[in-house]
Amino acid sequence: MQIPKQAVLLRIFIGEDDRDNGRPLYESIVLKAREMHLAGATVVRGGMGFGHSSRLHTTKILRLSEDLPLVVEIVDSEDKINGFLPVLETIMGSGLVTLEKVQVLQYGANQN
Repeated sequence: MQIPKQAVLLRIFIGEDDRDNGRPLYESIVLKAREMHLAGATVVRGGMGFGHSSRLHTTKILRLSEDLPLVVEIVDSEDKINGFLPVLETIMGSGLVTLEKVQVLQYGANQN
């Protein structure tokens, strides 16, 4: 699979407790992206953050792991990302979704 040098980064900000039909939302997003043959997806767990409610989510010991922030990142062609957005809309209840143009320098192993 190839990614064009001029691609799009889809970044999805959600919480650990967000669900899609009982399944963790981040898992549904990654599995759907794989099913649709997107180039790849990465889930990153944040140690601290807040969203539109301004409620602070943190890993501090006194507030043991309360709905920590997650970021799902997917890079692919603009067409493939645009094709994924309507699917994403059907499984997300809340969160923040951003797009930005990126330049892909390497994808996969070098063929030397």
